[in-house]
Amino acid sequence: MGQLALAAKITHVPSMYLSELPGTRQGTREAAIEGHREISRRCRALGVDTLVVFDTHWLVNAGYHLNCAEHWQGNYTSNELPHFISNMAYGFSGNPELGRLLARECNAQGVETLAHDSTTLQPEYGTLVPMRYMNEDEHFKVVSVSALCTSHYLNDSARLGWAMREAVEKHYDGKVAFLASGSLSHRFAQNGMAPDMAFKIWSPFLERLDHEVVQMWQDGQWQDFCAMLPEYAVKGHGEGMMHDTAMLLGALGWSAYDGKAEVLTPYFGASGTGQINAVFPVSAQDGHAVPAPEASRATSFKAFPRL
Repeated sequence: MGQLALAAKITHVPSMYLSELPGTRQGTREAAIEGHREISRRCRALGVDTLVVFDTHWLVNAGYHLNCAEHWQGNYTSNELPHFISNMAYGFSGNPELGRLLARECNAQGVETLAHDSTTLQPEYGTLVPMRYMNEDEHFKVVSVSALCTSHYLNDSARLGWAMREAVEKHYDGKVAFLASGSLSHRFAQNGMAPDMAFKIWSPFLERLDHEVVQMWQDGQWQDFCAMLPEYAVKGHGEGMMHDTAMLLGALGWSAYDGKAEVLTPYFGASGTGQINAVFPVSAQDGHAVPAPEASRATSFKAFPRL
């Protein structure tokens, strides 16, 4: 019925908002902002009605959660970086119908998921920053998905991504985009060094590792990347343990995915972290390579979220 029309890995660095404001940082994130606007243009051309954002700034400790309220509006100040994002106005509509469909299919496939369609819970800036540039006119509906998962298996996040794609394709009458909102390496600059690291990566190791990963994406080396993802998430300081990336790759077919990433905003440094905007062409998949859910069949604790 429905269609996953576009999939992308996107940045949400708060310095994008800061770069709008008068001062020394004004205009410095225009490339990242333009990447968001290009994704918006493509989604509009494809007829997308809803943006589903895998948000690595929404921290959860148990289960997976979807914020699919009817509408959100307010002024947001970041508790993490209040000197970067302060009183940022936002407003856009949710998609309760789609949120419930997504959660239902995730649960059916063994991934415990709750859809919050009647809630005062507001989105985090992993959703709010991209929507500022992709959805300023409230053209799209939005569903925000928790992706800063503190106690979760990457298997489950991959399965969640696939289940959400199946929910769209089998049960939804519309077109949807999936956006993995999070960085590559996410080792912030040490306190006191942030100004000097504003446009840099924290270490040569992390920068080289990130570049190698982006090249793997561009070359379509998905079997190798999926196999190394758990270790990359740990040793590469992946944001949110790369759960947003696991969700995205799960939706695309995991290690059986046969597309090649298109980089819209070239890799860049931000306060020590590695950032990018990249589109992943959606191809026909049957889901055979997507991992089975882990938590619903786990019998003991595992020290690392192995695949």
